[in-house]
Amino acid sequence: MSMIDVQPAASGMTMTPPPRKRRIPGWAVFTIGTVAVVLVLAMTSYLTGQPALTSSSTMQNTVTLGLPILLCGLGGIWSERSGMINIGLEGMMILGTWGAAFGGYHWGPWMAVVSGMICGALGGALHALATVTFGVNHIVSGVAINLLGAGVTKYLSTLIFQPISDNPRDSPPIEQFDTFSAPGLSDWLGDLEKDQRVIISDVAGLLRGLVTRVSPMLIIAILLVVATYLVLWRTRFGLRLRSCGENPVAAESLGVNVYFHKYMAVIASGALAGIAGAALVLGSSPSIYQEGQTANRGFIGLAAMIFGNWRPGGTLAGAGLFGYADGLRLSATPEAVHALLYSAVIVVGLLVIWQLYRRKWTSAMFAAIGAIAVYALYYFTDELPQEFLPYTPHIITLVVLALAAQRLRPPAADGMPYRRGEGD
Repeated sequence: MSMIDVQPAASGMTMTPPPRKRRIPGWAVFTIGTVAVVLVLAMTSYLTGQPALTSSSTMQNTVTLGLPILLCGLGGIWSERSGMINIGLEGMMILGTWGAAFGGYHWGPWMAVVSGMICGALGGALHALATVTFGVNHIVSGVAINLLGAGVTKYLSTLIFQPISDNPRDSPPIEQFDTFSAPGLSDWLGDLEKDQRVIISDVAGLLRGLVTRVSPMLIIAILLVVATYLVLWRTRFGLRLRSCGENPVAAESLGVNVYFHKYMAVIASGALAGIAGAALVLGSSPSIYQEGQTANRGFIGLAAMIFGNWRPGGTLAGAGLFGYADGLRLSATPEAVHALLYSAVIVVGLLVIWQLYRRKWTSAMFAAIGAIAVYALYYFTDELPQEFLPYTPHIITLVVLALAAQRLRPPAADGMPYRRGEGD
C-alpha cells in the first residue's frame, strides 16, 4: 500500500462524497413541459396556418376524451404501486359504462358516477380475488376480466336495455350534467382567440377550452389526481401500499398486512376505471351506453400511466397528450392532423440540440435522421389517409412509449407473485 492510499486516514482527514445534484421538483417539470408544448403547438399553428391546433373546441374535445384515459391511468397507478399488474382496466371500464347507464337512467347523472364506480370496483375485487388470494397470473386474470366485462355487459344490456330502447347494444339516453362557464373570462378569451395573434391567441384558445362548458366530471378528475398523490405519497397507508409494490416480503416483516393493501389497491383501481366508464358515457352525445364504447381506452390509460412513470402528474400529462390527438381528429380537418407531423419535427429538432449539448453524438445523429424522415413525410403529403386518422392516438401511444422507455422505473415487485409468509 502506498503513502497516497493511507495519507487521508493517517492525517485524520475524511473523504466527503461528491455533492448530490438537486432534483427539479415535479411541479416545475410539469409546468416547464406544459409551456413547451403550448409554444410548439403555437409555432406549428402559425407556420402551417392551422388555427384548429390551439382552438377552444379542440381543447374541449381534449378534456372530454382525455378524462376516461386519465381516470384509467390513475387506476393503474393504485394497482401497480401495490405490485399488481392490472391490464383488466379495459374490462372494468366496460363494466363502468354499463353501470353508469343503468344508474343514470333511473336516478340521474350523479348516480351514474356512483353506479359506474361500484361496477368497476366489483371487477377490481374479482381481479384481486383471483390474483392475491388464489395466485392466478396477473396477465391471465386481466385478460379474463376484459373478456368477462364485455360478455357480462352484453348480456345485461340485452336483458335490461333492449325492452326499453329496442336495441340490445345501446341504452336509452340518460340525463347529462349541467355545464358551466367562467362568466366574463370565457368571453374575453374568446375575443383574444378571434384576433389570431401569435401565441396570445393560441394560449387564449387553449385556456378558453378549459373554462367553457365545464362539466363536474372535470372537477372530479382533478380532485382524484390530487387525492391519489396525497394518499399514496403523503400518508402512512400510501407508504405501506407502495412498500408492497417494492418489496412485499420486507413490508410483511415490518407488520404490514400485504394482502389487505393489495386488495384495497386493486379495488380502488377498478373503482377509478368504473368512474372512467361513467365519464365516457356522460361525455358522449347523446349520453348513452354503447357496445364497444371504450374502444381500448383502458389500454391507452395504462400507456398514459407508464408514460407518467407511475405518478399522477405524469399520468395527467400522458392523458392530455393522447386526449389531444383524439380531440384534434374530431374537431379539425385532416390537414390539421397532418400538421402534427410538423410539431413532431420541431420536437425532434429540439431533441437533437439537447443530445448535442450532452455530447451524445450517436443519439443526436439518429434523432436528426428521424426529424428529416418526418419532415419529408410532411413535405411530400398534403394530408394523412382517412383510414389512418382513427388510429392517431394509438400510434402516438406507441411512439411516445418508445421514446420514454429509457427513463421509466416501475415498482420493483410489480407483477411478481407473492404468498403470505414467504419471508419466514
